[in-house]
Amino acid sequence: MIRAVVVDDELLAREELEALLAETGEVTVVGSCANAIQAIRTIKSTRPDVVFLDIQMPKLDGLKMLSMIDAEVVPCVVFVTAFDEYAINAFEKNAIDYLLKPIQPERLARAIARLKRFLGEGHTTRYESPLIERIPCMGSQSIKLIDASEVEFVRSSEMGVHVVTSKGEYLTELTLTVLEAKTRHLVRCHKQFLVNIHQIDEIIRQDPSTALLKTRSGKQVPVSRRFLVHLKELLGI
Repeated sequence: MIRAVVVDDELLAREELEALLAETGEVTVVGSCANAIQAIRTIKSTRPDVVFLDIQMPKLDGLKMLSMIDAEVVPCVVFVTAFDEYAINAFEKNAIDYLLKPIQPERLARAIARLKRFLGEGHTTRYESPLIERIPCMGSQSIKLIDASEVEFVRSSEMGVHVVTSKGEYLTELTLTVLEAKTRHLVRCHKQFLVNIHQIDEIIRQDPSTALLKTRSGKQVPVSRRFLVHLKELLGI
């Protein structure tokens, strides 16, 4: 049985697709998500074989969402859209297939057959995706988008991954690995920290092999021995 996650901001569209998938007898839906943040969390926790992904969603669209998932857990993708102009773009992103709304059972069957062949041949999924310019963070009832350039540092803890700016601290579903690889200026300075090299105001040496960074707003960020040399090279010191 193929394990799937359905992502669409429209409840009716999700329910219709889930019903069509159930009727095939070949797919079990392990997650149903109304936005990209929910989807990233669900994909991380359920590790599905495929995500049926709506391209157009508010705040964060499906194409940008793909860049925010760790490479080792990203599933196969079948894009779902009401606009056929996105079809070519979907295949450029190496999607398994795309479905036009309203979805026809016969067309869905062909997509599942294509997916089964892909999974059966043991292919790995790799998607070309853009750099992350705005980091999605979780609000109480919303998704808050933080400009990556405004981030001073990012830290991980048992509570999750925290994006820290001069104005506050926000939780995100994105991992340090993704943020390090997919942003322009966030670099590793510690196992649990990334720092924005453009937000560093001062380096405070503690001993020959470790240091503290002071950001423009006065916050302190640790630097471990492992990353100190590389950080100094990036800063030209």
